[in-house]
Amino acid sequence: MGLKEDFDKAAEEAKTLPNNTSDEDKLALYALFKQASVGDVNTARPGMLDFKGKAKWDAWEKQKGNSQEAAMQEYIELVASLKAKYGQ
Repeated sequence: MGLKEDFDKAAEEAKTLPNNTSDEDKLALYALFKQASVGDVNTARPGMLDFKGKAKWDAWEKQKGNSQEAAMQEYIELVASLKAKYGQ
């Protein structure tokens, strides 16, 4: 399988992670997914009352400059480690 296929499979597996997955882990998944699928952040930072939106935007912004291929690989590895961490 190629990198894109592995990434798509990991994205499906990420949906099965338990509800008790930490917010920190969820943000890391979100940021890597966005970087891999879109590239560098391309939207304005959400307003000051949108705490969840700002956290997600900030996490994605930290990936700036990371190539989409590298982000895909990191995402695949993160999903595998989270599956082990949460016993899946």
